[in-house]
Amino acid sequence: MSVTTPAFDLAALARAIEARDAAGQAALYAPGAVLTTIDATTGPSDPSVLRGREAIGAMLDEVCSRDMTHEVRFQLQAGDRAAIAVGCRYADGVRVHCMATFALRDGLIAEQTTVQAWDA
Repeated sequence: MSVTTPAFDLAALARAIEARDAAGQAALYAPGAVLTTIDATTGPSDPSVLRGREAIGAMLDEVCSRDMTHEVRFQLQAGDRAAIAVGCRYADGVRVHCMATFALRDGLIAEQTTVQAWDA
């Protein structure tokens, strides 16, 4: 008997990001997922780390509530790994660029590492 592992839906993640659908994004994370973010305020030696779908969902709710647009510019999936690049723009013109890599398990995001930069 063979067991089929559910496939991760990277296109659904891209649609949810562009639609600013926090719940749609959060649903793609495993309950015990870990999200690590590296940026100007949380460098590689002391990154921001969120643990669990609930904490990640709360962060996504906050980000999606901002007056900004999100454009998925690149996405790639190979086996149990995926990557995505997102360009964002606030209403005042400030731009953000985000690159994320994912470790996938059972059709969900188990681990994410994000590196982001924004205009000063």
